Amino acid sequence: MMNSPDAVEPAVAIEGLRVRRGRADILHGLDLRIPRGQVVGLLGPSGCGKTTLMRSIVGVQRVKGGTVTVLGQPAGSAPLRHRVGYVTQAASVYDDLTIRQNLAYFRRVLGAGRADVERAIAATDLEEHAGRLVSALSGGQRSRVSLAAALLGSPDLLVLDEPTVGLDPLLRVELWGLFHRLADSGTSLLISSHVMDEATRCDRLILMRDGAVLADATPDELLAETGAADAEGAFLALLRRRHARHALPGTDEDAADLGEDVR
Repeated sequence: MMNSPDAVEPAVAIEGLRVRRGRADILHGLDLRIPRGQVVGLLGPSGCGKTTLMRSIVGVQRVKGGTVTVLGQPAGSAPLRHRVGYVTQAASVYDDLTIRQNLAYFRRVLGAGRADVERAIAATDLEEHAGRLVSALSGGQRSRVSLAAALLGSPDLLVLDEPTVGLDPLLRVELWGLFHRLADSGTSLLISSHVMDEATRCDRLILMRDGAVLADATPDELLAETGAADAEGAFLALLRRRHARHALPGTDEDAADLGEDVR
């Protein structure tokens, strides 16, 4: 079943999570398990609640109800500070420092080893630029510096909010290879994207729409369940099924709109 993943000692356990902004619910009582040692993709159109969910997992989001347990601890608790790496959509680095200076600073904050700096630089293919000021980098390079900072200290859980946006195709392939090597070594990764062709690179997929989880399955399970040829087709099939179940009007129009959203 797509909504009953097998999860022994999950990296993240979420029960009844509600987040409210103003008078509107952003997340509607989510129940979710994110397994350890896998690359889990969080996919859906912009505005569906992906970033809010990730902020809840790393403990920087005020929640209305429910519980979020990360690596056996309440989300955001002190024991998790060195065990969870978080990369936001906006690069979280200092413009007036070089790449290497940024990483040296974050290394000291995290208590990581000196060798971690060079390891993170190499892993994100930044060796040629390590002495440059961050202010002189492209958007994609700045994003890679944030990723390198998150890799310092070898965290047990990496939460990456659209880390491949703005990267060239070759570097995207290389980063996905890095993500899987990290998972093979025991790191758990939650990676958000609104690009459906990245779905095939994940061990497991969580598809979201309007603050709710449409599916939680492996790519093969998702395609088998919906009979679709690809992740985008599966997403549309699930959306049509959801509309039909709730007898909502405008199914075809909404599905067409979603097809534009997820491309």
